[in-house]
Amino acid sequence: MSYFFTKTLSTTFEEAIEKTRDELKKEGFGVLTEIDVTDTLKEKLGVDFQNYRILGACNPPFAYKALLTENKIGTMLPCNVIVQEQADGSIEVSAVDPAESMKAIDNPELAAIAEEVRQKLQTVVNSL
Repeated sequence: MSYFFTKTLSTTFEEAIEKTRDELKKEGFGVLTEIDVTDTLKEKLGVDFQNYRILGACNPPFAYKALLTENKIGTMLPCNVIVQEQADGSIEVSAVDPAESMKAIDNPELAAIAEEVRQKLQTVVNSL
């Protein structure tokens, strides 16, 4: 199974980010971090890179449950969602599959939480 969900959109980069944020909010996620990879690579390495942004999404009730279940799970939070512009101008939005990520941890209770978050993130991507 893949470690991410993805969907290609026919929209502008900024519109895709806005729509992704809106769909995340509908599923109870907030964006805690936003990393502009394009700007960072230009600033740090002097290289040009396609539009690429990483949104660190968090659903507080699920994050809280996960932290109570496995206190080191913060090393795997928040759930990353990327928005990137492809060479043909299309926009691809991809979200991590937390159920796949959490397989590295042998904790059935955590796996159940990750499955619920997986369903929510899959809904986000499908709704775009």
